Amino acid sequence: MKKILITLSLLLGAGFHALALSDYQELYKDLPFEMPVISRPDFGQRSVSVVDYGAVGDGATLNTEAFNKAMKELSALGGGTLEVPVGVWLTGPIEFCSGINLHLERGAIISFSTDKNLYPLKSVAYEGFEGYRCASPIYGENLTDVAITGQGIIDGNGDAWRYVRRNKTNGDQWKRLLAQGGLVDNDTWYPSEEYRRGMDQRNGLGNQSAISCEDALAIKDFFRPNMVKFVNCRNLLLEGVLFQNSPAWTLHPLMCENVIIDNVYVKNPVYSQNTDAMDIESCRNVIFTRTTLDVGDDAICIKSGKDLVGRKRAKPTENVIVSGCRVFEGHGGFVVGSEMSGGVRNIRVTDCEFAGTDVGLRFKSNRGRGGIVENIYIDNINMLNISNEALLFDLYYSANGGPKTDVAEVNEGTPCFRNININGVTSAASGISVKFNGLPEMPIENITLSNSSMTSRQGGLLAESKHIRFDNVSISVTEGPALIVRNVSDASLTNCRFNSPSGDAVTFEGTNTEVEM
Repeated sequence: MKKILITLSLLLGAGFHALALSDYQELYKDLPFEMPVISRPDFGQRSVSVVDYGAVGDGATLNTEAFNKAMKELSALGGGTLEVPVGVWLTGPIEFCSGINLHLERGAIISFSTDKNLYPLKSVAYEGFEGYRCASPIYGENLTDVAITGQGIIDGNGDAWRYVRRNKTNGDQWKRLLAQGGLVDNDTWYPSEEYRRGMDQRNGLGNQSAISCEDALAIKDFFRPNMVKFVNCRNLLLEGVLFQNSPAWTLHPLMCENVIIDNVYVKNPVYSQNTDAMDIESCRNVIFTRTTLDVGDDAICIKSGKDLVGRKRAKPTENVIVSGCRVFEGHGGFVVGSEMSGGVRNIRVTDCEFAGTDVGLRFKSNRGRGGIVENIYIDNINMLNISNEALLFDLYYSANGGPKTDVAEVNEGTPCFRNININGVTSAASGISVKFNGLPEMPIENITLSNSSMTSRQGGLLAESKHIRFDNVSISVTEGPALIVRNVSDASLTNCRFNSPSGDAVTFEGTNTEVEM
């Protein structure tokens, strides 16, 4: 008995929860890597209403002061639950404090003001770089025990912030944008002339780190914020709430530890640019489960910083469980990269459905990123009507990748993807089944695809890869060969079925190809 008590004490002292204390212990069953068992933070019995601080839920009264005063005073008392009752609560940015659970009742809507004067420029990390952005509608940094829960809605009023290309909208959507004002240039709607000037300067902005505050203020509208951003926080819970209409990325935990996202719904217009649903960046110990995502960009994104900035930060995203999620519109269902320079490891993805995304399972990077992506385990993924690739590895994600025929020097900027196990994928009616497009100087390595079935318009590609294993895989296409293999070493295609109307089941190209069938 004494030994058991000492062991339990050590676990709790290290920030671990005993298995019996977790609400999520089923997700740890047969986990192929070690990960501390985490559970919801405890906020005690103390509870206050935002109404107690003068807030009015009429959709017209600005409640910024009430929300922030309630946060500070409740935190000073030791924390608790800040209740948001039924109503529409207009507000500017809300800055979180430790020990606070922001709880929205069913029927409660937090609506963020479109007055951009309320959102000052701040130096933050966005798309892997440090630079100026407008303040996030919800922000917290260096906090412990924070949560957003309930059954209400948080709306970022993102249409006031984003540019929109006409070819991404239908007639009614375009008319609604025009009715907001702004301006149109080359079939693109901009919320302001200031934003359009920012777009014109975008290619010269680089990583934005060198831009002065004065220069950023001249195009402030361009620096639209992520809607919910928590930085360097411990014990973070997002549960039950609908997050919608974000100006840019929607949910962005950065360098956080012990994160749970459970049963939330993220919804952004299909025409909205850069509105990733969830960007888990340089975080450790994350559970992402029972969540529905329907957005204008990538859905479940794993990141760790970009290029030299990410490598110097040296904080990988590690120990992540993704389970039971659904993705509708989105550029990718489950995505690693392209900002993965700090590394990604120990990720498990199970029991998810993707219906109508551009790409299903998407791994992307390019030369200059660096970083190692490894120990990824994916199982039981069902996909329907994926526009492009059901499974994609693309190490030429951007123009920085350079010509595909060149062999570059291997250095700290060379990205590495290895040790990835994918099992039980069913994909019906995709554009392309699989595409492995590695770098000649750093092939994609040790990838296994097993017990999977794919139907697609075009067949797959295996290129610049080694130690590839396909076992019990079926690929059926309506045009061209079912699989093209080019410059692949030590690969095996066992118990596989490749069906093509042209009769060209598998086509081999190049001289450096070693495949066992």
